[in-house]
Amino acid sequence: MAVIVQKFGGTSVADAAKIRRAAERVINAAKMGLQVVVVASARGKQTDQLVADALELNPNPPKREMDQLLSTGEQQSVSLLAMALDATGYDAISFTGGQIRMLTDSAHTKARIKSIDAQRIHKQLDKGKIVIVAGFQGIDEDENITTLGRGGSDTTAVAIAAALGADECEIYTDVDGIYTTDPRIYAKAAKIKQISYDEMLELASLGAGVMHSRAIEFGKKYDVKIHVRSSNKETEGTIITHEVPQMEGVVVSGATIQEDMAKVTLVGLGNRPGNAASIFAKLANAKVVINDIMQTEVSKEKANLSFTISASDLSAAKQAVEDIKDQVACDSIFVRDDIAEVSVVGVGMRNHYGVAEKMFGALAEAQVNIDSITTSEIRISCIVDKDQGQAALTAVCDAFELDKSAEQRSK
Repeated sequence: MAVIVQKFGGTSVADAAKIRRAAERVINAAKMGLQVVVVASARGKQTDQLVADALELNPNPPKREMDQLLSTGEQQSVSLLAMALDATGYDAISFTGGQIRMLTDSAHTKARIKSIDAQRIHKQLDKGKIVIVAGFQGIDEDENITTLGRGGSDTTAVAIAAALGADECEIYTDVDGIYTTDPRIYAKAAKIKQISYDEMLELASLGAGVMHSRAIEFGKKYDVKIHVRSSNKETEGTIITHEVPQMEGVVVSGATIQEDMAKVTLVGLGNRPGNAASIFAKLANAKVVINDIMQTEVSKEKANLSFTISASDLSAAKQAVEDIKDQVACDSIFVRDDIAEVSVVGVGMRNHYGVAEKMFGALAEAQVNIDSITTSEIRISCIVDKDQGQAALTAVCDAFELDKSAEQRSK
């Protein structure tokens, strides 16, 4: 029998009525003759409440104990969902991450999955049961509970789908798919019917919050078709899959904006081998996550080096570069925390010219000044003033007709 994995986010299991609605989705799949595995997140804002409770008692709680605590939210969800299914006459069994031997490394609060005991799940499926697994959690080699960090339940679901060889992994959420951009900013945004793993990875890394990049990475690596769809509507959502030829007909698939950004520039850096390595080693030790890096040689002796980061990492980044400033012969440090990054993404960029011209022209017409530009094979990003960020996104979306579906734009 074919296997399907369904994942329900926190808003989809927030109360008894929503848990019953999720159970109906599960039952509909079972009625189609599929073996169903369900992954559930903690209900509503429960994880936030558990974090608040912990911080009230200890402003710097041990990470191991935080994992012990936060894992309880998902455990409640899966048990309640199993009870809801039992009440309708369907045989269901719930498991924690540890019970299916979801083995991770020991990096508490941000663990990475190493392996899953698929046989434990197959055994229950073969008995005719619906298997429900707590998302976001696993265990390490020493049986300690670990959690996977942001987007952990999505990652759990796609990883289980990969381990089981599932036909599809359905991600149920409070939106009905992936849109060309954030519809809260650009109300005319169109829903995307199909998008490639590479495009979705870029969009996720650039601030699109529908799915976390780690889940997409699993899907790409193990060829798991991911279907992002609404838990409230019966409509089809967005399929994330391998690139297909018709995707190249659409130059830009989506646009994003990140508004919680900062940029650090080392001005007049000593232009010699090893300086960049020393700087980024220092930042890595400070656990600062780097987004984009730009370096410009201003003379044989000097260069300017800039990097962008999340605003939440700015304090640690500033301290790190101040500590190494003299070692790398840096004249001064310039920091901006009033920026936003606007990006366009599309696999069609590989085979079309004029994308940069159209983007920069749209920003110029909107009177938006560009601070800096970075690119990849399928992405162009511009740093702009934060107070112009949303106007910049709107201008770019209009220029690339992101109010239309891919089918309309490719004609």
